[in-house]
Amino acid sequence: MWKLRSAEWPLVQTEELVSELGGAVRPVVLDVTLQLAPARFDGDYRPESGAGLWRDAHVPGSRHIDLLTSFSDTAKELHFSRPPVRQLAEELAQLGISWDSDVVVYDQGSMTWASRFWWLLRSVGIHARVLDGGLARWRASGLPVESGDEVPALLPVDAASDVEYLPRWVDRDDVAAISDGTAPGALVCALAPGQFSGAEKTRYSRRGHIPGSRNLSAKSLLDETGRMRDVGEVRALAAGALAGAVDPVVVYCGGGISACLSALGLVLAGYDDIKIYDGSLEEWTADPALPLVTLPGGDQ
Repeated sequence: MWKLRSAEWPLVQTEELVSELGGAVRPVVLDVTLQLAPARFDGDYRPESGAGLWRDAHVPGSRHIDLLTSFSDTAKELHFSRPPVRQLAEELAQLGISWDSDVVVYDQGSMTWASRFWWLLRSVGIHARVLDGGLARWRASGLPVESGDEVPALLPVDAASDVEYLPRWVDRDDVAAISDGTAPGALVCALAPGQFSGAEKTRYSRRGHIPGSRNLSAKSLLDETGRMRDVGEVRALAAGALAGAVDPVVVYCGGGISACLSALGLVLAGYDDIKIYDGSLEEWTADPALPLVTLPGGDQ
């Protein structure tokens, strides 16, 4: 089975990546950009491929991975669900990625998609790094970009036969048990405060958050340049959100994407027992029997 090397740092800076791209052994660089427009009304969910953005401009030598069609379980009604582990192993093998590969992942948004792919690899024991600040930081640093469809040649490897997911995911029943107090744990919503409270429109069927949740907005962990805040600041934000919490820390959002950016911040802050609720609010809000909480001024 692929082995987790948890001591390795999950972020890479632009200057580090430039140096590595000029080295004898280049990392596998993946652009996982997707476009997800803000909701115009409750239930307005419109994901679009980011392949066009990648063709327009990308880190030299990178290739685009479309999470609409790969590295997701397209047989499920929920968007972007983690794939069956065999599918994951086969898709990684086609990219030439094995457990000891050096993988760098980025996006052209706010690091949420890159963090999602990072968590997906982490959950089977593959170490990957997220490019801090993504393509925006790369370009702001004055570094060159490429355009067009040309991608580096691949040397596929045999798909590992003994891959399995580590216990880094939970399902709806696990979340319900934490919410009603019959199982230990802390629920953390990674959405913005206005979505947490129910004040803002949601892409899902109902507004609000799962009862008992705390709020640690994924985007609050980024500075004004779109990079992860200093570790001390991240640790302070995490400590404030998780005061008095017990393990495991279960992070969710709308669809299990922004949750992975909050999880990245928690890993940087030194938290270890973190899990992602993959179905998140897309699954939870679809069942009218499951409760939601809105705060005063929310649910407008």
